[in-house]
Amino acid sequence: MSQIPVAKPVLDEHEVEAVRRVILSGWVTQGPEVAAFEEEFADFVGARHACAVSNCTTALHLALKAVGVDAGDEVITVSHTFIATANAIRYCGAVPVFVDIEKDGYNIDPDLIEAAITPRTKAIVCVHQLGMPCDLHRIVAIAARHSIPVIEDAACATGSEILWKGRWEKIGKPHGDIACFSFHPRKVVTTGDGGMLTTANPEYDRKFRLWRQHGMSVTDAVRHGSKQVIFESYPELGYNYRMTDMQAAVGREQLKRLPAIIARRREIASHYTEKLSSAADVELPNEPTWARSNWQSFCLKLASYLDQRDVMQELLDRGVSTRRGIMNIHLEGAYSEPGSHRVVTSLQQSVAAQQHSIILPLFAQMEGSDVTCVVEAVQASVSPHLAIERVG
Repeated sequence: MSQIPVAKPVLDEHEVEAVRRVILSGWVTQGPEVAAFEEEFADFVGARHACAVSNCTTALHLALKAVGVDAGDEVITVSHTFIATANAIRYCGAVPVFVDIEKDGYNIDPDLIEAAITPRTKAIVCVHQLGMPCDLHRIVAIAARHSIPVIEDAACATGSEILWKGRWEKIGKPHGDIACFSFHPRKVVTTGDGGMLTTANPEYDRKFRLWRQHGMSVTDAVRHGSKQVIFESYPELGYNYRMTDMQAAVGREQLKRLPAIIARRREIASHYTEKLSSAADVELPNEPTWARSNWQSFCLKLASYLDQRDVMQELLDRGVSTRRGIMNIHLEGAYSEPGSHRVVTSLQQSVAAQQHSIILPLFAQMEGSDVTCVVEAVQASVSPHLAIERVG
């Protein structure tokens, strides 16, 4: 029996030819392909500036550094996200302050943000988890009242949209101060690995470009094309956070096919919703009327009397791969040390989401028969024979 994977990147001869073109050009590191990818990505999301980097973790680090996060500061975010979100905060010497997620979703609960704000708060990092947009209207308004910058961890949200002042706009315009994207193979757009920062602030963009290349005053492209001898300088500490032209060439091809990919993913998510809506043992993900998800992942919340591991094993035995719900950073060993983080409220919803949720297969190449197989496997796997002993 063939196994249906959780995810599969959409790659073919177009990406192969793009990489071949770059290799034969002789310029394989950050260069003209990166510049073109940045321009095309900015145009796609509607941003004034886009800066490509090596991955989303480095993007988050530069974003936090740009808004002034430093040692001893606090940054409000969620524990219910990939560990990189909080790691980037700690790279700055700052402390992640965790608040809980919404009861009916997997994103930060805006009702809990203001109680977490202190004089040490320097930023809010909201995560568009699983590709579902956060309630940016409320988050941005709260941040504005307290003059706190908003960084969007949009790692999963390339192509997702939000209804903003009566118009549908892409995540990454951005609606906060800076948005950070990932192009890991698990994401809807992949360059093998890679990241992007978008902003409306030209000074932030200037800093990103300086810091991503060791703080070097002159880029390789400028120096290479100059008719005069140029000696670069290094006025401040920088990093090696560059994207290669080979990655960017792949990204440009991915952007061309992105609308069709998202359309297909939304079609599959709609099918899951329709076919599983009558299942009493699972809770379906909620897409607010003001959001259009790219459905990077489709996450089911299991009834409390179902054992997560047993259900996942049953699905695997039926040929369907799954993943457990998103991790909680505060439960990891790297955050067990005193002072590594601060928790403001109960993280009950976050913990429940990790312990009782599973992520179903969803990728654009899924055939109708694959979707039907997943639906039937879920229906069979959450049947009462798998339930652990119920109270009463």
